[in-house]
Amino acid sequence: MGEAVVSGAGIAEAVVEERHLLKTLRWYDGFVICLANPGFMLGSLGYSVLDLGGWGAGLIWGITALIILPVTVLYSELAAMFPHKSGGLAIYANEAWRKYTTLVGPIATFGYWIGWSVVLSFLGLFVGSIIQTAWFPHEPFGTNAFGGATIDHGYFHTGFVYVGLQHLIAIGLIVAVWVFNVFGTRVAVSFNYLAGVLLMIPLFCFTLLPFLNGDFTTSNLTYKLNDPGLAWGGLQIALVWIWLMIWSTAPEAAATFAPEYKDTARDTRKALMTSALFILFVNTMTPIALTGGVGAKTVESYDYVGALNTLVGRSLTNFFVVVMCASFVISMNTASADGSRALYGISRDGLTIKQLGRLNRFNVPGNAMLLDMFINILFVLLIGNIFGVLAASNIGYVLANAFAIAAFVLLRRDRPNWPRPIKLPSFWTPIAVVLCAAFVLFTVVGIGWFQTAAGGYGKGAEVKIIGFAVLAISLLLFVFRRTVQDKETPHWREETPTVPDEQVAALLEQEMHPA
Repeated sequence: MGEAVVSGAGIAEAVVEERHLLKTLRWYDGFVICLANPGFMLGSLGYSVLDLGGWGAGLIWGITALIILPVTVLYSELAAMFPHKSGGLAIYANEAWRKYTTLVGPIATFGYWIGWSVVLSFLGLFVGSIIQTAWFPHEPFGTNAFGGATIDHGYFHTGFVYVGLQHLIAIGLIVAVWVFNVFGTRVAVSFNYLAGVLLMIPLFCFTLLPFLNGDFTTSNLTYKLNDPGLAWGGLQIALVWIWLMIWSTAPEAAATFAPEYKDTARDTRKALMTSALFILFVNTMTPIALTGGVGAKTVESYDYVGALNTLVGRSLTNFFVVVMCASFVISMNTASADGSRALYGISRDGLTIKQLGRLNRFNVPGNAMLLDMFINILFVLLIGNIFGVLAASNIGYVLANAFAIAAFVLLRRDRPNWPRPIKLPSFWTPIAVVLCAAFVLFTVVGIGWFQTAAGGYGKGAEVKIIGFAVLAISLLLFVFRRTVQDKETPHWREETPTVPDEQVAALLEQEMHPA
């Protein structure tokens, strides 16, 4: 989330840089950046079908995508306001909130960072499970990589997780992509196009093929949101799942790149709309098509290998497994490079310790990369399953979104004269208020009751401790940076400019009146 922004190489960027960003991207580059999102959806698809049924899962995934659409439109205005920064929604939150409190900045930045950093452990466990199921089914599995139930006792026990081959594969991939990036190797933009193209192949099988080959039948689909005994008449589990689905659905990266599009207003708008509509289609159709094609039991058990056997035949399954895993590994590689640059940028902005803002001799943030790798290995060893990783990271990620949505309202009020290359009509302000309230509601209900999802996940306490610990550590590192390293007197508010300085004003003028 730094160099990659200039080249357009990031799958999901969260960068903070002081140098000016090159305007090299077109709208379709922003669209490609968001092609990783459907892969994230597959990681929580099974339990959404288990809790909601095929029809219910399609409905809630679709509603979540519709909620996210206006949020990304709000982010387009915020991103274009700060062409000298490309830090994603956390930077907008910090810019707006530091006038009132300096504590929101580190919480939002670390919450947003951990949301994308865990792509490593999330996809690592996903790939490990698929590889073991397809090719090494007789090796110990340990804790279920998708939900946390114990399959067997694995090779050893960490006190929290039975570690099987799938966990060792995940750790090996995390280390491998760290090695690849720590020596300064960058993934070219073409590899991100390749990752997107590769993922489209199995997505075609899961989304359209069941209709084309005749496997789809509505008898496989159920709607569980009106089942008797559900809390709040089914509303509670629906809100919990919206909270869980936000991470997999949000295409805000397309808005994050607004300062780097050649035509800021037009390219941002096209990138947002195409990405959001694509995610809306895939996330709505996949639960319905896949469940209708292979049956709820296969989807609920995350048996993607079995699903491919049914849809394309055993002779082609290995090919599709390789394609799916390759796309995820490429996404992991980009996440490793970009997540470390997020920490580097956060440090350069004075929001965390200076050590994370240093480059190694290969001109990459080696300390930040090491921490990123270490955190994800801990997630594999201490949580060990995708659902727990998603829940722990979502505590900070969805909260960061709530702060960023509120930032739209605060900046409209506090900086009315700030030039806006993308200026939305005034009716977007009350829309932002409603969306902020909705995200606060999702956060409260999601954190409070996520342990009831996934068929009764149940490990709420330990996951909440980990999720809140990340945010608490971010505050401690922030205070240490300001008081010990910068030797500042603690202050809880900062003066903020109402108009940009000359240098930023020139950039904004160029955005609003391109040559």
